[in-house]
Amino acid sequence: MSINLKSHAFASNPLRSSHPNSDPSSSPTSALDALKSFLSGGDNESSAVARVLPFRKGRALARSSVSTSNSGPKWILGWVSPAKVRGIRAESFVYLGSDPEEENGIVFWAVDVSDAADLELGHGGDGYGFVDLRTLMIATDWTDADAMGELAIAGHAGALLEWHKTSRFCGHCGTPTASVDAGRRKQCTNGSCKKKIYPRVDPVVIMLVIDKENDCALLSHKSRSSPRMWSCLAGFIEPGESLEEAVRRETLEETSIEVGDVVYHSSQPWPGTYLSLQFDLLRHGIVEYLVFSVGSGNMPCQLMMGFFAYAKTFNIHVDKAELEDARWHRREDVRKALTYDEYERTQKTTAFKVNQICKGLEGAQISSADLNTGSRELMQMFVPGPYAIAHHLISSWVHDGVNCIHQLQPKQLSSLSNL
Repeated sequence: MSINLKSHAFASNPLRSSHPNSDPSSSPTSALDALKSFLSGGDNESSAVARVLPFRKGRALARSSVSTSNSGPKWILGWVSPAKVRGIRAESFVYLGSDPEEENGIVFWAVDVSDAADLELGHGGDGYGFVDLRTLMIATDWTDADAMGELAIAGHAGALLEWHKTSRFCGHCGTPTASVDAGRRKQCTNGSCKKKIYPRVDPVVIMLVIDKENDCALLSHKSRSSPRMWSCLAGFIEPGESLEEAVRRETLEETSIEVGDVVYHSSQPWPGTYLSLQFDLLRHGIVEYLVFSVGSGNMPCQLMMGFFAYAKTFNIHVDKAELEDARWHRREDVRKALTYDEYERTQKTTAFKVNQICKGLEGAQISSADLNTGSRELMQMFVPGPYAIAHHLISSWVHDGVNCIHQLQPKQLSSLSNL
């Protein structure tokens, strides 16, 4: 398998969300004024320069088409005209940005339509369907830069809408909050408080612990995972704690391994609106369920910060409350797991699932002939796919940080040749 990613999944959003055009007429506030005018029955021209991405219960509207290649169906975001969501208040929309490639100033928005039952969107038969982000993530062709950009936009929009849903009240005085600045922040409606609230991310450290002398890496297995799934250790950062301290503490707590040097690798934005990932994988006509942790269900968004951590002690004592098992794995054994074609087959399987959702055929069976990709041999172990930063931490170590298949952070990776 050869996958060449220049950034992690959910990163490199192509929309100009943080750097809007310097023209005041195209600012988020002006764009919201134009949207309000249209939604209230005013200027119809604002509808032509705006696109909306609806979400329903955390799922983004998408549409799928059958590809002529062997990669299976491809999905794209289901942008609609503001006319399709005209009954929703303008204050419910969140500004995503404008397309840097467009000259006519098209502005992109996201909105939650969960409570708008009368909207005819994604009910099947129209080629559109509401798909959760985890399924879109797995269904994305990781070698397609445009598809990765679509996924980044969906992640950004989903995280913002989730943040709006979980920040309805002021944490200081308990008064309801109101959306301001085109949905990019909220403010307490209490006149004596007026606290400004901005979207926040919760930092999470994820680390590959390395036994440099014996050329091994420490990988963990969780009880809710497939028996063959192994991944990196990870944990939340505590108040008053540095990133390096968090890496050392989490490793010690979960495995009793003491860590010395800690080296930064890269980071990945991670929409944390779900607790685990489950999807179908057809093999030999049998469905195998793979369930593994990919985020936390109680936070609207996280930033996964990846590190290499060098072990000072090597005897493992697993905290069974956190992990089912943790073991040292030899480099060559991990290399075999990385070259297995399971990722490609899973991506193709899930792409067909998205296609079925958009056709209103979620319960339909996928033909095993559609999944005829590579060997069907079951490997003894595998690691998270290329959508996860854990995959790239592991791959970097396997390839010694030189000529890595993903080419993430090339300047930093070149300095890690001593791995």
